[in-house]
Amino acid sequence: MSSPEQWTHPEPGGGPAATAAKPTPEQVIAGLRATNEGGAELVELLTPEGERVANPEFDKFVADIGAEELRGLYRDMVLVRRADREGNALQRQGQLGIWVPLLGQEAAQIGAGRALKPQDMVFPSYREHGVAWCRGVKPEQILATFRGTQHSEWDPVEHRFHPYTIVIGNQVVNATGYAMGQKFEGKVGNEPDAEATMVFFGDGATSQGDVHEGFVWAAVYDAPVVFYCQNNQWAISEPTERQSRLPLYQRARGYGFPGIRVDGNDVLACLAVSRWALEECRSGNGPVLIEAFTYRMDAHTTSDDPTRYRLSDELEAWKLKDPIERVRVHLVRSGMAEPEFFDEVQLEADQLASELRAYCFNMPDPPAERIFSKVYAGGNPLLERERDEYLEYLAGFEGGAH
Repeated sequence: MSSPEQWTHPEPGGGPAATAAKPTPEQVIAGLRATNEGGAELVELLTPEGERVANPEFDKFVADIGAEELRGLYRDMVLVRRADREGNALQRQGQLGIWVPLLGQEAAQIGAGRALKPQDMVFPSYREHGVAWCRGVKPEQILATFRGTQHSEWDPVEHRFHPYTIVIGNQVVNATGYAMGQKFEGKVGNEPDAEATMVFFGDGATSQGDVHEGFVWAAVYDAPVVFYCQNNQWAISEPTERQSRLPLYQRARGYGFPGIRVDGNDVLACLAVSRWALEECRSGNGPVLIEAFTYRMDAHTTSDDPTRYRLSDELEAWKLKDPIERVRVHLVRSGMAEPEFFDEVQLEADQLASELRAYCFNMPDPPAERIFSKVYAGGNPLLERERDEYLEYLAGFEGGAH
């Protein structure tokens, strides 16, 4: 897997908390030089130091990415991170019931999200704010989900982006079924209109039966589905090595389809590998498993306390592999961006944060009948009768509500 140092985790009470411990100078240097973190088979196009490295197999999948496109990827990651940080702050202020941070996983999500074509379908878990951004779902719509006022404020058909799935791993079965439908309906192999499905889940979900069922059915039917595992090293409080004896991408071999590990903090590599995998699926070559080797820089959710199970030397080492910083350094070193560009992006991020705060503070509660709407595709007499009875009950209170 990765270096032995990374996989040494503290037992409860066995070491200083993550807010207290500090990396040694040697550890800092090791982190800066750890360009091959994740094993020899890791696909990487942009090192943590911002240096472009050639890859004969995958360079062709990002041959169209020039200065303008790279600046666009940088902008995506900065704005998504700012929206994520604002969501975290709003939860702490009591405006949201919970928030699921994506801090540190921006490259894994933006790279995959920008690889998708409009006709492709996406099944997220509950942390894919960056992929949602790429599919045209507004951050405000995601806030409504975590405030509890909407299950999904976006149209999944219009955006080709399924509602968030809270049940761990369940979206993998759903995505596989959808991809099987794409295959049965002849939507595979007919370029340029061929379709594929991409489903996102974490390393912890790989221990769920739904994920394995999805793998089995996808393999049997050659379903055009890309299984995109964001291995952020921690399934809440359990490290990955307590769930698997081998790297997660190698599990694909047991089901008969290819698996690949990519540097999840390298947006260029994530874009290239995702494009390759999606093309494999659209052309009828069956499913692919991608393991995006990244790191969760924040808590699992705002109800989690990561200082109870991990040390700060691990966290500090991964900060040196920050996905946004490596693109910024590359842009500067290559002369692809001037200081004015970074200032403009920062101003745009500030404006986005301001708009999100204003929206959240003024978000209206949905009407009572909302809970009965969009439950079924068509009318349902029983549901309609329950709705009418409930609204009549509410009307009995002073002011028509209680």
